[in-house]
Amino acid sequence: MEPVFVAKRRFDPGAGERWARYVAWSGLTQLTELVSLDEILCPTVPETLMAADWEYNVHADFQTSYFRSLEYLRRRVASEPRLNILGVLQNPLANDLERVALPDFKFVGFDLLDIHGDVSALTNCGGFEGVFAGEELSERGLLTDLERAYQVQRGLGALSPAQSHTKCHVWAIWRLTSHGISR
Repeated sequence: MEPVFVAKRRFDPGAGERWARYVAWSGLTQLTELVSLDEILCPTVPETLMAADWEYNVHADFQTSYFRSLEYLRRRVASEPRLNILGVLQNPLANDLERVALPDFKFVGFDLLDIHGDVSALTNCGGFEGVFAGEELSERGLLTDLERAYQVQRGLGALSPAQSHTKCHVWAIWRLTSHGISR
């Protein structure tokens, strides 16, 4: 299993009032920044694909804004400010995580993204009492333990199988730390 790459707009106190409203609504007062695959809170860049993108992007439902080539993605978004470039693995096993070698990236945690690829069940659904507590999330809004991420995934599915945001994939996330793109 190889990671793919995606560029997401940063969401942190630099977003001003939008950030303050989000923290108040979510109750996630421990956040210093949200690092997430959530499309609403951290929109994907580029917003629109161009013909050349199809040579490098992932050809799968809800993943066409993810790229197999880090270098291509970096060139494609080079003029965009305030981005996180993320390396991600969908539904990884522990041994997949051990084999990932991403120089200049730092592992930041696990997100649970609905199967449609746009909403984080961890940070954009108002919480799921009895499945996980907001206090379990890191200062980046992620779970830090793979086993716990899969426990939450199963718990969400059992809690409300008909609700679309409870059918989730577990995503391991690494963040690019070089060249001032991410910190």
